[in-house]
Amino acid sequence: MTSTRLTFELPPSLEATVPPEARGLARDAVRLLVAHRESGELVHTTFRHLPQFLDAGDLVVVNTSATIPAAIDARGTDGSDAVIHLSTCLTEGLWVVEPRRREGQGSARWSDGTVPRRFELGRRASVELMEPFLESNRLWVARLSLPTATLAWLAVHGRPIRYSYVEQAWPLSSYQNVYATEPGSAEMPSAGRPLSMRVITELVAKGVSVAPIVLHTGVASLEADEHPYPERVRVPPSTAAHINETHRAGGRVIAVGTTVVRAVETAAGHDGIVAPVDDWTDLIVTPERGVRAIDGIVTGWHEPAASHLDLLEAIARPDLLQRSYEASLAAGYLWHEFGDSHLVIP
Repeated sequence: MTSTRLTFELPPSLEATVPPEARGLARDAVRLLVAHRESGELVHTTFRHLPQFLDAGDLVVVNTSATIPAAIDARGTDGSDAVIHLSTCLTEGLWVVEPRRREGQGSARWSDGTVPRRFELGRRASVELMEPFLESNRLWVARLSLPTATLAWLAVHGRPIRYSYVEQAWPLSSYQNVYATEPGSAEMPSAGRPLSMRVITELVAKGVSVAPIVLHTGVASLEADEHPYPERVRVPPSTAAHINETHRAGGRVIAVGTTVVRAVETAAGHDGIVAPVDDWTDLIVTPERGVRAIDGIVTGWHEPAASHLDLLEAIARPDLLQRSYEASLAAGYLWHEFGDSHLVIP
């Protein structure tokens, strides 16, 4: 199978600019489009009704990585007003970062030829850009010099990363999934945001299991030609065993988000058997590679020509994905981390 990479125009009116709670909705009241792979049927519903589409014996896998306040105000040594986005922790004090120029209420990318190599972050705090990260033209390996441990310092001085379509600042709690336990993601693994404790309880009561993985996400890959960078991943032995037992018993494994797909597929052998993993992953899931251990996915709606669409084509047929996106656009579904949801199941 080769990628057809969907192309479409996303009207600004379909960008979710505020959390659903600010629109008078519970987090599980966002809209959900259910796409059935075998029949091709599309069903419009709300996320609250997710349990109706899963069966006893199915397994839902979630990413329990918690969002950190990864955006920091900075001043370049050339006097420039900047924002530093922390992306990935390599070791304590050594991070992959994205420096951005302050632009109005938001920020914009810097060309690598003009970015300062050092930024002041406040009293006794600074960041020094050391070298480009891999072949990126926007991410840098950087050394952070902070007076306290990074997460403790960020709790006081950092804020959640947000982009221009989000019109005002929202607290970190708006960017957390209810089951998040381990801080480390630069941006929220947002597919799980509508998964409320009420929905989780109903899933478990129905006989649908829930199991965790951890994948700390870096900054969003917004360029059409960019693929995900290496990220830290952990698939615990208990989750690996649960996935394998679900398949042996005839159940389906449903990933909540592309991060879960990347984690589980990293841990899956050619035969689909999943082993525990605690390592870095550079896996890029494509239609050509396919998926070996994931049967379905809960996800958001992705930007035109985004690389995440390749991963979705590996789970959904290209024609089904095309119809899903056409239906969501026609029905006015909302995009981005505060938007609506998409479920693809066999």
